[in-house]
Amino acid sequence: MTVMSTNSLPDALLLDFGGVIIETSKHPDGRQRLTSYLSNVLVRVGWEVDPADLRRNIDAGLTALKHWKHASSRRREPKELTHREIIDDFLAADLPDGPRAALVAEASAILAFMNTAISAHTVRPGIRQLLEFCRSHDIPVGIVSNAHSGRSHRNILAEEQLDEYFGVQVYSDEVGLRKPHPSMLRMAAEALQVDLARCWYVGDTMDRDVVAGRRAGVGTMLVTRTRHTDHPPFAVTATPDHVFDTPEGVLELLQQAQSAPARASSELPQAQHTAIMTKARDTKPVVLIDHGGVIAEAGRTHAVLAEAAEELLTLAARAGHDLAYEDALAALDHGRTANKARKRELETQGHWREVTAPVFWGDFVGSQLPPAVQTLLRIESADLMARYYRAKSDYQLRSGARELLEHLAAADITVVVVSNTVSGRGVRARLAEFGLDYFIDAGVYSDELGLRKPDPGIFTEALTLTGATPENAWFIGDKPLNDAAGAKGVGIHRRVLVRGGSTDNTTLAAALADGTATDLVDTPDEIIDLLSTSTQNTTLTPLGASS
Repeated sequence: MTVMSTNSLPDALLLDFGGVIIETSKHPDGRQRLTSYLSNVLVRVGWEVDPADLRRNIDAGLTALKHWKHASSRRREPKELTHREIIDDFLAADLPDGPRAALVAEASAILAFMNTAISAHTVRPGIRQLLEFCRSHDIPVGIVSNAHSGRSHRNILAEEQLDEYFGVQVYSDEVGLRKPHPSMLRMAAEALQVDLARCWYVGDTMDRDVVAGRRAGVGTMLVTRTRHTDHPPFAVTATPDHVFDTPEGVLELLQQAQSAPARASSELPQAQHTAIMTKARDTKPVVLIDHGGVIAEAGRTHAVLAEAAEELLTLAARAGHDLAYEDALAALDHGRTANKARKRELETQGHWREVTAPVFWGDFVGSQLPPAVQTLLRIESADLMARYYRAKSDYQLRSGARELLEHLAAADITVVVVSNTVSGRGVRARLAEFGLDYFIDAGVYSDELGLRKPDPGIFTEALTLTGATPENAWFIGDKPLNDAAGAKGVGIHRRVLVRGGSTDNTTLAAALADGTATDLVDTPDEIIDLLSTSTQNTTLTPLGASS
């Protein structure tokens, strides 16, 4: 094995997150905070689960996850769990279908909350000085980290005003791989356009970081010691080049190399089951509601591609890419066109799958850009997609939407947003900006589930998480095929279409006439009268259309 000389500055510095940039310590009440959070998620959709049982699921799930992580570290190319798998198979594994589905639907938000609820995060000594040194000496810096929520890590860096130092951030939950998979380091190096053999990588674990570094062929492998360093879960033969007590040692090593004339060449416990109090379903309906066209109406921004292109240029510049604005604009236009063509092709085959962020940014947009930029986009795709959602449509709250949601909340009717979208995270943020998140009990979004309306799976997911039967559910949308026909396909009894969206009135009227829709209204608040009338009857029969 050849090792890069530490008598010369590296072409790039790659850092782990926890144990290198950030030191974590457990909050004494962290698991109880998470228990309360999960309980609130469940209560909002009508489930009452014994908090003690929730806590047992959390304790068992986190213990099992710890064992899973150790086992994964032994694998040569481990994959990362999805957010949904972590909730479904670990943190909620012993819950009945309804409550478990309710938590799975909010998996990304739960894991983002869990990261800071369970642990405190403190910047390690020497990190700020280390990053300043790299900036002043034009050494690009990247993060390569296993994470259940890269989104949370990004937020922590932003809060500490450290995010601007990093040219790329590679998180396992966003790229679908986890260390010691060597490709995570290779992706970071490719995105930064550097030879990994001329890079330094700093981690804190032998079984994940040091093994990943050696497998990937990193030039110099450094370790900053934490409580995990000297206690790997199994015997590890790979060794680092240097071990320091704090990142200050890495800074000293860089300072020593500063005067070198040139860079050198690289040579499970048993689960406990307790009684769970599930909600007693009364005659109140459950309302599933679309976002775009019903709660909000989208008006195209005047410069959607221009704004997204600027975002792309900023991201590329941080990673050291000199990308032309015209090339970014053309790549985005190609990506949007390619995604539309893919959707049309799938739909003609009867498939209603949602595009994933890595495919959109890496395969569609990135195909028109240099390979290193394509890799960068794939790495950053989750965060890019949330920002792209913000740019691509300027949503305004629809008249009557707030009144409807306030009425449903006052009537204690469960509300689940069911929406086709490239970013459920973006929709949630938009609803919060409108001040409507208080009235929304859960959300099922196509990008998180991987299925688009009218696929029956997205409707079934919403019904399962509420425990509702199709006969006692309403769906409120604006599209005859996606909303009304999709809801009808799984037996949802009341299917209300709202005028004023992207569908013309003639098509909407035809959907009402042929029974695809049961009701047609002009504004969302007209549904209040329909709901009030239906609860006075023993059956939920169509009430006709409003004019």
